[in-house]
Amino acid sequence: MSHDETHGGGAAVDPNRVNLNRVDLNRVDLSRVNLFDPRFHATGDPHRVWAAMRERAPLHRQELPDGRSFWSVTRYHDVCRVLGEHREFTSERGSLLHQLGTDDAASGLLLVATDPPRHTELRRPLNRMFSAAGLAATRERIRAAVRGILTPALDGGEWDLAECAAKLPMAVAAQVMDIPEEFWPDLVAWSAMAASPEDPAHAVPHGSPLLVAHHGLFDYFSREFDRRSGTPGDDAIRLLMTMRGGELSREEVVVNCYSVLLGANATTPHTVTGTLLALAERPWIYRRAAAEPAAIPGLVEEGLRWSSAASCFLRHAVRDVEIAGGLVPAGDPVAVWIGSANRDATVFRDPDSFDPTRGDNRHLAFGFGPHYCLGATMARITLRIFFEEFLGFFGEVEPAGEPVRLASNFVSGHTRVPLRTRVRRSLAWHTGERIEAPC
Repeated sequence: MSHDETHGGGAAVDPNRVNLNRVDLNRVDLSRVNLFDPRFHATGDPHRVWAAMRERAPLHRQELPDGRSFWSVTRYHDVCRVLGEHREFTSERGSLLHQLGTDDAASGLLLVATDPPRHTELRRPLNRMFSAAGLAATRERIRAAVRGILTPALDGGEWDLAECAAKLPMAVAAQVMDIPEEFWPDLVAWSAMAASPEDPAHAVPHGSPLLVAHHGLFDYFSREFDRRSGTPGDDAIRLLMTMRGGELSREEVVVNCYSVLLGANATTPHTVTGTLLALAERPWIYRRAAAEPAAIPGLVEEGLRWSSAASCFLRHAVRDVEIAGGLVPAGDPVAVWIGSANRDATVFRDPDSFDPTRGDNRHLAFGFGPHYCLGATMARITLRIFFEEFLGFFGEVEPAGEPVRLASNFVSGHTRVPLRTRVRRSLAWHTGERIEAPC
């Protein structure tokens, strides 16, 4: 393997198109792989690297030029162990790879930066709100939001799916958090910057995209804390403010609002783009899914596995831990690669095939263990509604150009996905106005 192939130089590769059955994994030089580099995940081939690691180095250590280092685990059951055993691997020193070497300032305050039992205490009141019963009243609002987001495609022709999908989680989270629509564009932009600050699309003229994003998001939620104090309401922000008699400080409420919003924006839009790209390249599967609405839940689960939008989480060893045939010393950081675990052939039959009929799809797209995604139910409902609408509305979809992948070691997704669609029927949408769609 050449230097460019390993480190992400040269022509862009869509790793979801690679047939690993035809690749000689012994040619992957793991000593030259840089999984920390966001550019590698945009233009390189992480699935080939992960496959080589699963086969030859299921516990792999990488050292950066500045002396920082981390371990990677890539097999399904090892990933589950790291995420599930908080007494062996803690979340309190940071959960994102770009935090490597810098302990999380929100440790003990933020949902994703706490271990049980504190994590369980913070999470319990929100669990009810994000359950299927708690979200029942939002289904039609989610459907209305989906239809509004698909408006740019009403005339058929070419359009950018990534631009539209980026709005979807905000439209849904806003219903739960009671956020006025005027603030959505800024919150979408800041959330995207916080999730993938290294991507060129999120560059700012001066300073750090991450600092800009944090300032914008924390300032917004701080102002909302003040505005909502002492006022009635059943939204997620007020729930955090009043839980257990107002136990949480202003700082704790603000950082956890940030966490909820970031979690929504990190997964849903990139699952939409990854799934639709797979369908656009496999029209026979698209036609089958459109003809069988009952198959949509299976399509959503396979799209979650296939896309693995939340690609990597970080933990730190609490003590010396033997895992994957090696030893992780106490205090060392461990990166778990969700996209790799979700292609582990010991768990998934023919893992490099996109198969919505796959049974027993035990993917880890929402994580595993105590930190299993709080918004998993909301994401599943949103994705099912999205594909019900999309498959019912569009008779054909095909790529209209090369997609542009996101430069991030946390989120696996796209910043641009040009599609060409053909509308199949007319719809009377939620506004009551009949929209005549071209046939």
